[in-house]
Amino acid sequence: MTVRLYDTQAQALRDFAPLNPANVTMYVCGPTVQSGPGIHHLRAALAFDLLRRWLVRRYGRVTFVRNVTDIDDKVLQNATDTEPWWALAYRMEQEFSRAYAAIGILPPTYEPRATASIPQMIEMIERLIAAGHAYPAAGDVYFDVQSWPAYGALTHQSIDAMEPAPDADPRGKRDPRDFALWKGAKADEPADAVWESPWGAGRPGWHIECSAMSRRYLGPEFDIHGGGLDLRFPHHENELAQSTAAGDGFARYWVHNGLVTVGDQKMSKSLGNYRLAGNVLTERDPLVIRYALGAAHYRSNLDLTEASFDEAEAALGRIRTFQQRAKRMLGTAGWLTAADLPTAFSDALDDDLGVPQALAVIHETVRAGNAALDAGDHAGAAQASVQVARMTGILGMNPDDPQWRAAEGGADAAALDRLVQTMITQRHDARATKDWAGADRIRDALTAAGITLEDTPDGTHWSIDG
Repeated sequence: MTVRLYDTQAQALRDFAPLNPANVTMYVCGPTVQSGPGIHHLRAALAFDLLRRWLVRRYGRVTFVRNVTDIDDKVLQNATDTEPWWALAYRMEQEFSRAYAAIGILPPTYEPRATASIPQMIEMIERLIAAGHAYPAAGDVYFDVQSWPAYGALTHQSIDAMEPAPDADPRGKRDPRDFALWKGAKADEPADAVWESPWGAGRPGWHIECSAMSRRYLGPEFDIHGGGLDLRFPHHENELAQSTAAGDGFARYWVHNGLVTVGDQKMSKSLGNYRLAGNVLTERDPLVIRYALGAAHYRSNLDLTEASFDEAEAALGRIRTFQQRAKRMLGTAGWLTAADLPTAFSDALDDDLGVPQALAVIHETVRAGNAALDAGDHAGAAQASVQVARMTGILGMNPDDPQWRAAEGGADAAALDRLVQTMITQRHDARATKDWAGADRIRDALTAAGITLEDTPDGTHWSIDG
C-alpha cells in the first residue's frame, strides 16, 4: 500500500509518508464568512472530505482541522447597523455548516475561529520580530520578505516578479511586497473589532491566522495543508514563509483543488456567474450534487453545467437500481456475503485520489452485478452488491445510506410512489381481466415517464430509469 499525492511545492507526485502513520494530520483553509457559500466552496470542501475518508481507510485516524475566518476586511464591510460583524460572521458560518452537512461532508475534528486564537497569533508575530523577519511600523506589523531568501518557494516565483501586497495601508512598509501580520486599529472600524497587542490595538492579518491555528491544533509540523488553487499565492505562500521563518517545519505536503468554472470562466460575483450553494440545494438532490462535484479529479477545474447534474443523477440511478434489484432477488442473506474491495478501486484512490477512475470501477461492478442477476448467478451478484455498497460508502455516495434515503423520502417522493403504485395496481387488474392492451398502455406511459417496472414472483417493483 502506497498512497501518492501531488505536492504543489514539489510540482510532482510524492509517496505519502505521514509523520505518525497512526494519526494523519491535515489542515484545510476554511471559509471567510462574509457571505453565504457558493457551489465552489462545496467543491473545495468535498475534495478534502474525499481525501480524508480515503486516508481514514488507509491509516485509521485523521485529525482534520478546518478554520473559520470570522474577522476580515470583507466581514467588517458587509456588517450593518442592525447586524454587527460578529453576528454576520456567525450567521454565515451556520450557512456553511448546513451546506456542508447537506452533501455529506464530515465535520472537522476541530473547527477553530480566527478570533479564538489571537493570543497565539500575537506570540508568533513576536517570534518573527525577534528573529528579524518582521517589524512594527505605525501601529501595524509587517513580514519582511527580503529577510527570508526562501520567500516564493511554494509557487516558485522570484520576489522581483511579485506584485505589491494590497492587504494593508502601505504607510509603514519597507517594501511594497511586505505583507501585514497585524493591522492597527482604524477610526472607521468597530470598536469591538480590535484586540490589544504589544504594538497597540488592532487585529490580525489574514495570513497569520492559519499559521497560528495549525500550530495550535496540529503542532509545529503536520502532514497535509489543503486549499483551493486560488489560495496558493499570496495566502499559502505567505503562510509558508512566516511559519518557517518562525522556526516551524509547517506543512510537509501541499494539496490544492481545482476551481469551479462556468463556460470555462472562473465563477465569480463580478462576472455574474456565481451560484449560491443554497439555491442549488433547493434545485437538486444533495447526493446528486455530491456526485457531480466529486466526479472530476480534484486537481482539475470543473466546468459546472446543468448537464453535470443530469449525468450525476443518471449515474446514481444506475447504482440505486442495481442495489434495489439485488436486495429483492438475493434477500438479506446476500448482503451478508464477504467481499474485498476491487484492487482497481483501491489503486485508483491510492494514486492521487483518482475518484473518476474509482467511480468507473463502481459502474463496472454494477454492470457485472446486473449480468449476474440476469444469469441467476446469486453468488456473483451478492459479491458485486457488497462491493458496490462498500465502494460507494467509502466515497460517501451510497444511495442506501440513511442520510440520502431521508433526503429523498420527502413529500414529493411519497406522492410519486403512491401514483406509480396506483398505476401498477391498475395494470395488474387489466392483466387479470386479460385486457392486455390496457396493461401495455399503462406500462408504456410509465416507461415514457422514465419509470421501469420489474415483474418478480413477489410482485411488481418500480425504479426511475437511470
